[in-house]
Amino acid sequence: MVEPQEHAFDAAAFLEKAGLGRKIVELKSRGAFFSQGSPADSIFYLQKGRAKLTVVSKNGKEATITLISPGDFVGEESIAGAVGLRLATATAITACTALKIERGEIIRVLHEEHAFSDLFLRTQADLVDQLFNSSEKRLARILLLLAEFGKPGDPESLIPQITQETLAEMIGTTRSRVSFFMNRFRKLGFIEYNGRIRVHRSLLNVVLHD
Repeated sequence: MVEPQEHAFDAAAFLEKAGLGRKIVELKSRGAFFSQGSPADSIFYLQKGRAKLTVVSKNGKEATITLISPGDFVGEESIAGAVGLRLATATAITACTALKIERGEIIRVLHEEHAFSDLFLRTQADLVDQLFNSSEKRLARILLLLAEFGKPGDPESLIPQITQETLAEMIGTTRSRVSFFMNRFRKLGFIEYNGRIRVHRSLLNVVLHD
């Protein structure tokens, strides 16, 4: 007797439509997916539109961590360990359509469907940073994101003005550690730091180095 074959999991179909533990949400420009400090109880998969992830420091200064494009996940802190609070605010830049996936459902699928977990980890370098990489690598990645590397014709970039205190909050370390790493990056020629920070493409060596 031939056993019936199991139905192959379709990651694209899972991320395309609503279902158990997931629903389609639509936001207008400037609408918030979630806010810094709110419960991290879900993750979003952006289907259409553009969004941004920002962090506000204790003294009220806002810094953009990264831009979010269709095909990106946002809110990955909801699956890292126990239920906690959002580390940042995700805001729509244009009208957006996204799939909101509840924490329990995303954890279940990550555990049970290898095709989905492979896709998720490929598209979510931020999650890998949080779980496995050092503070130095996280700082390098934040600086590269702020410089928006990958834009054609822009090999070296000034990043928006930002304090070491804010950078420390973003990567979960102390200001003194950030200062140490920044000085090392400067000595190695990865950045120029004279009031404003200019990031060189060579900083990618820190992120890619094992």
